[in-house]
Formats: sequence, C-alpha cells, structure tokens
Amino acid sequence: QVQLVESGGGLVQAGGSLRLSCAASGRAFSSYVMGWFRSAPGKVREFVAARWSGGSTVYGDSVKGRFTISRDNAKNLVFLQMNSLKPEDTAVYYCAARDGKYTIVVDTSAYDYWGQGTQVTVSS
Repeated sequence: QVQLVESGGGLVQAGGSLRLSCAASGRAFSSYVMGWFRSAPGKVREFVAARWSGGSTVYGDSVKGRFTISRDNAKNLVFLQMNSLKPEDTAVYYCAARDGKYTIVVDTSAYDYWGQGTQVTVSS
C-alpha cells in the first residue's frame, strides 16, 4: 500500500511558477513510477508527467518545455516544477503511483494509488 499526499498548490498569475510536492508513505517507493495528472472542470483527467526511479520521464504535450518532474527516492518525494503557467493550467493536480515495471503511464486506469489532489489556479 502507498499513501500519497500532495501539497504546494495555490493561486499564481500567468507567467508565474509553482512547485508541487507529493509525499509517499509505504515501502518500496523507488520501485514505483510516479505520475502527475490534472482535472479541470468539465474536462477528463489529463496526463501531465511521469518519472521512473532510473530517471526516464514522459510529459504530456501541453506541458512539455514548461513543467519538470523530479523525485527524491531517499525522502519518498516527487515534485512537479511548473513554469510559464497559463490560465489553462488551472486544475486540481493529482499524484499517482504504479509498479515501475510497466511502461504505460499516460492512462489514469493504469495507476494503483492516488493522492487527494491540490488546486492550482492561474489568473490572467
């Protein structure tokens, strides 16, 4: 079992930056691939980014070049650095985990564990 708790959301102006954190409890954190997703009102949950312990990453097209996912396996933390934020980035951001042996990371149904989400609001 893995419990995930996100933090770091808030209100920011367009062009600004935020750093989200996700703290994981439970064993074998390094064996999981960690992902970030987001949900905006009236839209399906969208894949944002994922990172394996070995360093491989995958990004959604809408955030490439602006967002960076990183992790600290020693502290069971995963981060999402968000730069050049746009109003369309406004959403609830979720941290998720699945067994790192799998390569499919963009589907919400692929993940076994989810956090409760943190709100990010970008004003124009």
